[in-house]
Amino acid sequence: MASIFDYFTQGSRIFATGWKNKILPKKYSGDAEEICEQIVNDCWNGRYLQTSTTNFPQFWTRDFGWCTKSLLNLQHKDQIHHTLRYALNHFKQHQKVTTTITPGGKPFDFPTFAVDSLPWLIHSIKISKFPYYSFKDFLNKEIQKLYNKVINQHTGLVKPEINFSSIKDFAVRKSSCYDNCLVALLAKDLKGMEHLHNPFEKFSYPELIKRHFWSGEYFYDDLSQQKYVAGDANLFPFALGIITDKDMLHSAMKKIHEAGLDEPFPLKYTAGKKEASFIWQEVFLHNYESNAIWMHMGLLYVKLLQEVDKERAKQYKERYKQLIEQHKNFLEVFDEKGKPFSTPFYYCDSGMLWAANYLTL
Repeated sequence: MASIFDYFTQGSRIFATGWKNKILPKKYSGDAEEICEQIVNDCWNGRYLQTSTTNFPQFWTRDFGWCTKSLLNLQHKDQIHHTLRYALNHFKQHQKVTTTITPGGKPFDFPTFAVDSLPWLIHSIKISKFPYYSFKDFLNKEIQKLYNKVINQHTGLVKPEINFSSIKDFAVRKSSCYDNCLVALLAKDLKGMEHLHNPFEKFSYPELIKRHFWSGEYFYDDLSQQKYVAGDANLFPFALGIITDKDMLHSAMKKIHEAGLDEPFPLKYTAGKKEASFIWQEVFLHNYESNAIWMHMGLLYVKLLQEVDKERAKQYKERYKQLIEQHKNFLEVFDEKGKPFSTPFYYCDSGMLWAANYLTL
């Protein structure tokens, strides 16, 4: 868990960079593709691929995992391997895999231990064919630690009584669908990875996720099964290849659209704030993780939508192109009306590594 000092130093740095970025935003020349190519190149700092060029110039485990496949397709395998070596060396030195590593090289979790850090790290290692043998003992220890800390040994699901950090890191959820999908991804990836143990293999995660989260029309956000549609809950079961049923995909995409989560462009976590409760820090970033529009999820959503509604997917891709060319940059998050997200304490990030996912749409 992060210390108060970590919160203060990282928080004040992000506050300062955000406002500097609002007053003097970096602008790239060229069309959307050229802008995104420059951003991906600028995210390489010679040691690792950082999450962004402004607010988050650090390694962030989940953000890197979201982009690894696209970065591979864009011929950045050497930089991926350098980044993984950098992250693994720091994690091993501190004996923990965390959500992020500060720009100064200190691993820490925001705001608490996250279920998805190890799964995204293992996923990046596996798909990039990173030679992990020298880290096998450390990784096995972390796999067992995650299993013991996170998994209810009887159900195989993430423990609902503990609030773990996650993709939606300010929200309080009871064993979220997203977190269980990441455990499912880890179980799937560990199969066939030599020298690594797989304590999850005794559970059938596709079955568990269908049984506990599928409402008949969409996936519930968490085990409390409240009747609202959440963007991440209905994106990741399919995006990670955990659920492959085409009828379920069509139904979930339809419910996302009906809930307005993909308008004016994708993708929002929820239609409003009443659908979730949040940790106290959320007061500084009002609506940041409710009806704000997130580009990391949006790109993954459009990729999936291409299988369901090619025409609408094409329209959203065109909207992204316009946004990138309008702002001459790739922004992190927009408010519900499609303006760059801003509060007195935070101005949206830019120069995101996620631009790699736009380039492979």
